[in-house]
Amino acid sequence: MNPIRVLLVDDQHLVRIGFRMILADEPDIEVVGDAPDGRAAIDAVTRLHPDVVVMDLRMPTMDGVEATRRIATGAADGAAPRVLILTTFDADEYVVEALRAGASGFLLKDVPPAEFVDAIRLIAAGDALLAPSVTRRLLDRLRDRLPVAVDGVLDGRLQDLTERELEVLTLIARGKSNREIADALVLAEPTVKTHVSHVLDKLDLRDRAQAVVLAYEAGLVRPGSATPEG
Repeated sequence: MNPIRVLLVDDQHLVRIGFRMILADEPDIEVVGDAPDGRAAIDAVTRLHPDVVVMDLRMPTMDGVEATRRIATGAADGAAPRVLILTTFDADEYVVEALRAGASGFLLKDVPPAEFVDAIRLIAAGDALLAPSVTRRLLDRLRDRLPVAVDGVLDGRLQDLTERELEVLTLIARGKSNREIADALVLAEPTVKTHVSHVLDKLDLRDRAQAVVLAYEAGLVRPGSATPEG
């Protein structure tokens, strides 16, 4: 099996070196290049065709949000690389914009190395990385920036979803895995995967990361409403 091709994007040279060192001993991951800003990242994506772009948010020349947007929409054949955002909590508002732009998930910059490596594998496999506790904390901090839902009125974007699909979307927004959704709704896991696929198709979403943002924007789930992790 071919290794996962990774592009590292961060304006701090030492950070890029550190990420390279973490990934150097992983036989299934290959760092194919790095870039100091978003504009250079777009050029590198065109030249190097990575599977995963590890993207900082705050950078000169072009920030990570705009770079993510262009990468997600710029592939002529539709095969854009997946984008994993690395952030600190002082950049919360940028994380939501990056998810809207097409990022597949985010990690904190102080994440342990093993979790960083696992995240790259997860993103490369087509999953979204949205740790429930981190997602909830992020959206709680953005409470005042999110729209206020009208009780009893379903956002127009959700009208085409079935009752079961709405339940699935709600649990996705609370950070639940397919296995956890299956347990909560007493369904087989393959059935949950089918429901998730239908939700993404009907809402024209790339992955679960964008589904989380839409669910909060639509008022289906409100900041602070998710059940805390045990």
